[in-house]
Amino acid sequence: MNRCLEPVVLKQIALLSCLTLGGWLGASAPALSQALTPYVLPLDYDLMAEQGRFLASEAQQLAEFRQFNQALALAQLASQLAPNDGQVLGLLGGLYLQANETEKAVSLLERARTLAPGDARILFALGSAYFQQGDYLKASTQLEQGLKLEPNNPTALFDLGNAYFKLQRYDQAIQHYGASVAAQPQFWPAVNNIGLVLYEQGDATRAIEKWRESLEIAGGTEPEPKLAIAVATYVQENCRAGANARSDRCRQAIDLGMEALEQDSRYADEAFLRQNLWGDRLMTSTNQFFQAPVIKSLLTEL
Repeated sequence: MNRCLEPVVLKQIALLSCLTLGGWLGASAPALSQALTPYVLPLDYDLMAEQGRFLASEAQQLAEFRQFNQALALAQLASQLAPNDGQVLGLLGGLYLQANETEKAVSLLERARTLAPGDARILFALGSAYFQQGDYLKASTQLEQGLKLEPNNPTALFDLGNAYFKLQRYDQAIQHYGASVAAQPQFWPAVNNIGLVLYEQGDATRAIEKWRESLEIAGGTEPEPKLAIAVATYVQENCRAGANARSDRCRQAIDLGMEALEQDSRYADEAFLRQNLWGDRLMTSTNQFFQAPVIKSLLTEL
């Protein structure tokens, strides 16, 4: 049930003198008595803050159902009613992050962290915000602090792995991706990203193994590991050479890559791949794969 504040409408009342029925009848003008000073009720700030927290909980539920616009509007109102509640501000900051309004998100989350320094979720959200801004060192610092409070959070472990990957601290990246999988065994993106790190380290064989593992965890449906396997296999088998192009492994690589691109055409966009942490070595291999005649033809149709 929704609860809302019931504003008290205060009416200023002025007492007017009345004409008497006696000898005053017919007097030129009525005399005004002095107006009463209005009594202003004090605001109940505790009640306002409670109402703000209630609205924030409703905004959280809307966000969980991916109704982000409605959630954002409700969280904005909640923050006005409870401007000193770190969790309310943290929720609003997180929703701004979802809306890609990163500067607003960082400002709110910084204030939320000051108000609620023991809330790991605020630190995780702030780490994600700094990551979006490209400040990977600050991102890693906030995520590390949050993980001291909540050490087995699989998403935060994954995010910290991503920050270490961007900082080229590859061993730490793999370590935290592994910890993420240990905390949530079906979290295929962490296994997938171990493959990304291994490929950048020059270990294509183990990278392919990890991508196959992640694809299996995902039920064989995710386009990213499909394309990564196709690209790495294509380059590893030297499929650009005419003699190799007709081999079974090369044909399988082409077929798998086409399947991935047809499933989600965003993976044909270098900017999207970079956003998904495809590094320089893998992008070089991907561009070679995209030059295969049948793939090149497909890309013109996507």
